[in-house]
Amino acid sequence: MPDRRTELADAALAVVAAKGLKGLTHRAVDAQAGVAVGTTSNYFRSRAALIGAAVDRVEERDRLLLQQGGREIPTSVAALAEQIAGAVMGLAHENAELTRARFAFALDQPDVVAAGHERLVSALAQLLEAMGIPEARARAEAVSDYSDGLAMHLLTARKGQHTDSATVARNVRRLLEG
Repeated sequence: MPDRRTELADAALAVVAAKGLKGLTHRAVDAQAGVAVGTTSNYFRSRAALIGAAVDRVEERDRLLLQQGGREIPTSVAALAEQIAGAVMGLAHENAELTRARFAFALDQPDVVAAGHERLVSALAQLLEAMGIPEARARAEAVSDYSDGLAMHLLTARKGQHTDSATVARNVRRLLEG
């Protein structure tokens, strides 16, 4: 069971997904979490601290989503592309709330999310280098850009349209293989 700080960070994400950053208040998080008024402010004294905790939680949940199902570190481009495709589809469907919150933070507080984004891109670039893929950093950035853009479109312009994981995996492979 998650600790109270994690529960409150998840509640903050739900508030941001539903109401945007303007709706993120300590009281709104208290209500979302179903805790006594003042609980959130006891754990996160300022709004900046609350935002920081929520952004950290987005990164943690992204990492957990990529590792879902006890997956091992992929050793082939095909396996990596399938893993990334599964994560993107998860971000656009069963984890849409998380994705909406991530985009709200990215648009309103780009400096706050930049470090986490850099960690994810750097980790992917290191994996690509270890797999012997040329131009690893540029390809990691391209995959990240594609993944973020596709998740955004699946939540907005293409909402309700069917996009299958195999198509996404093929697109990711194209980016990785050149």
